[in-house]
Amino acid sequence: MSESLHNHAQNLLAQSLIEGLTAADRSWLDAHLQGCADCSRRAGHTRELLRAFRAVPVAMPKDLAARTQLRVRLRTQQVAETSSSNSVVWVITAASWLLGVFSAPLVWRGFAWVGSEFNVPKLVLEFGFVLWWAVPALAAVAAVLHERALKNGFGGRSFSSGNKAPNELEL
Repeated sequence: MSESLHNHAQNLLAQSLIEGLTAADRSWLDAHLQGCADCSRRAGHTRELLRAFRAVPVAMPKDLAARTQLRVRLRTQQVAETSSSNSVVWVITAASWLLGVFSAPLVWRGFAWVGSEFNVPKLVLEFGFVLWWAVPALAAVAAVLHERALKNGFGGRSFSSGNKAPNELEL
């Protein structure tokens, strides 16, 4: 027989042990295993090996389920806190951009007036206008980073004295 038929039979055998087979594939595999001693022998060895693996006892800690449930609850709380604080940040950001877009012509007129009254160079006015837009965004980023640092427990605490960081604590 050709090598591709043997490979196909081995693939179907593996699939039958993991996922199951369609009726047509099952009948083809059964017919092939009846006619091919080598593939039949390999199928037998594979089944024996799986039985041996299933017979090996696996010791698990008694509190594994409780620890897993605790971890899932903690992670759920973290995600809920993050998503609610993120939605507030997005709403504030959208409001800020809308106010910025609608107030831009007025702010530009104000900068033009200051430039004409005090003979300020155009480059300084343009730089000031850009800062007018950038400083609130930078302040918001600084506030979010500061809040996250406080939430993660990095507010002035040193971990060099042998203490573990909060994300390294074991339950």
